[in-house]
This record gives sequence, structure tokens and C-alpha cells, in this order.
Amino acid sequence: MTLALGCALGAGLLLLASPFLWPALVAGSGSGAGARGKARSRLAQAGFGALPVPAFAAISLVIGVAAAALAQALLGVQALALVAGLVALVLPAMMVSWRARARRRAHRTVWPDVVDHLVSAVRSGLALPDSVSSLAQAGPAATRAAFAEFERDYRATGNFSHCIDRLKTSLADPIADRILETLRMAREVGGSDLTVVLRSLAAWLRQDAAIRSEVEGRQSWIVNAARMGVAAPWIVLLMLASRPEAALAYNTPTGGVVILGGLALSVVAYRVMIRLGRLPEERRWFR
Repeated sequence: MTLALGCALGAGLLLLASPFLWPALVAGSGSGAGARGKARSRLAQAGFGALPVPAFAAISLVIGVAAAALAQALLGVQALALVAGLVALVLPAMMVSWRARARRRAHRTVWPDVVDHLVSAVRSGLALPDSVSSLAQAGPAATRAAFAEFERDYRATGNFSHCIDRLKTSLADPIADRILETLRMAREVGGSDLTVVLRSLAAWLRQDAAIRSEVEGRQSWIVNAARMGVAAPWIVLLMLASRPEAALAYNTPTGGVVILGGLALSVVAYRVMIRLGRLPEERRWFR
């Protein structure tokens, strides 16, 4: 009886944790499913879509090993060398995530202008493929390269749906997915309310961008406090480890446990602070 209750409790805990342990299996499919698809999407959002995921992983590994070797040579503390290697290993991924969020924030104010250009092109009598292609010259500068690639693809293939899929992969933005799926539906099933829908979408995007900008400005102090709170103890630790007697103390098993435990607490505290200070990001439902 005790064994059965234990198994039932374990199964229940596993089911509760499954959305956090395997989110891609629940919410993703196709090219967007799994860690590799998520990494590819994040690289595209950061502007490194041409960089293969294995190459990015290899670069991260080399940086981590080099940082660990350098820390070991300078400080002589094995636990600190391990921490330096782990931090350097995840640093490229953190930089890519930061760049992706920065590009998404910058593009947030661009998409209403893209929609306005599309409305003007459609109302002037251009076909949908020509309207999208016109954004390579008339659209915002930040998105012209992607739409120029769409124009070349459409001239080469003449397949609007396939070119829209490639454009979505190039832009890697949930708002762009919504706009392009609206155009795809209008192309496939027709409809006379396309301009009305696009105008409503542009108005909603401007309102959402204004609200998010105001809230992010007020909550930026939480992110800065998290960074300062995490960095300060490690700066002090590096200063202490530069002394020979402190290096000897930290090279003991107890010192290693203290350093690794501090690393775990720093990661948990930083993630909690960042989660409290960050607005939920839109997910890419139309991949």
C-alpha cells in the first residue's frame, strides 16, 4: 500500500512539473518544437539566423573552456574556475536573448507603419504579393532587407504561401506572424474587409506599444537592482580570492561548496527578480 501511494504521489508531481520540464512537447510542433527549434528561432530574432545552432553551441563551449582555464591560471581556485566556465558557457545565449529582446522592442514601434504601408498599397489597387514586395522600398528601414528577400523569392517561385513562410522565418516576430497570416488568409479565401482589419490591427499595435513602453520604463529599476545584487558579491569574492590565504581556503571542499551554493542562490534570485520585472512576451503561434 505504501509503495502504491508513493508511486501515485510521484506520478502526480511529475504531471504537475511536466509543463515546465517539457514545454516544447506541449506547445510546439514542427520546426518550432524542441530546444533546437527554440534556439534557432532566438538566433533569428537576434539577427543571427544564418548561424547554425551546432556552431553556436561549439562557440559557447570554446568560450566556456577558455574562461575556466583563464580563471584557474589567474586565481588558482578550482571552484571559481568552474563558475567562470559555466558563466562563460551561458554568456553567449544570454547575449543572444538580450539582443533578441532589444530588437523586438525596437521593431514594436515599426509594425504599425508596416501595416499602414500595406493598407496604402492595397487601397491603391496592388495585388497582395506586390503590396508586400513594395515594403522592400517603401517600408521602414529595419525591415526592408527581409521584404527584399521576399520579393526575390516571389519572383523566382511565384508561390505566395511558401514565400510568406520564409519571410516569417526571417523576421521571427510574433507580430509579423499575425500580419502575414492575415495576408495569407486574405490571399487564399478573399475578403473585402482586409483594409479594415489591418487598420484595426495597426491601432491595437500602437496602443500596445505605448503601454508596454511606459510599464517597462517604470519597472527597469527592478532589472537594474537584480543585476547589481548578483554582481556585487562576486566582485567581492574575486577580490578576496586574489589573496593567497583566501585562495587556499576556497580550494578546500567546504570552500567549493560555499562558492557553488552561492552560484545556485545567485541564479535563483536573479531569475526571480527578472521574472517579477519583465512583462510577458507574445508567443509565436503561427510558425
